[in-house]
Amino acid sequence: MEGRTTITEATVAIVASRYNGAIVDRLLDACIGTLRNAGIDPARIALVRVPGAFEIPVAAARLVDTGHYDAVIAIGAVIRGETPHFDFIAAECTRGLADTALRSGVPVIFGVLTVDNIQQALDRSGEPESNKGSEAASTAIEMINLLRSLS
Repeated sequence: MEGRTTITEATVAIVASRYNGAIVDRLLDACIGTLRNAGIDPARIALVRVPGAFEIPVAAARLVDTGHYDAVIAIGAVIRGETPHFDFIAAECTRGLADTALRSGVPVIFGVLTVDNIQQALDRSGEPESNKGSEAASTAIEMINLLRSLS
């Protein structure tokens, strides 16, 4: 059993960080474009901006808890620096999003880049076929459809 990749009746929230904004905005644009191209009405796409990747999970959890959204997509970019800060942020963001998805049964999609350098971030936020924001949107659509078919 697989989920379809087109959808009309769905409400999706996107939580996007402002940190590394140039990269995140590229991911976000592709994410929204993919949702719209799949058939989701723009009025049914909510966008919440948070300061950084560490804040994404709490906002995602709050959105899930409203019961208004069929999926929540997390969009951000964590780029390795010279300190262990990257490891903590990437791990806790991942854990928080996974915990929310498992607790709620609502798809919480991980569209947060965790990369070693800016070039890797640019490579993963470029053209639609390689843009991880677009991939996150496609994953959300597929998971919404799959979970509906399993109900």
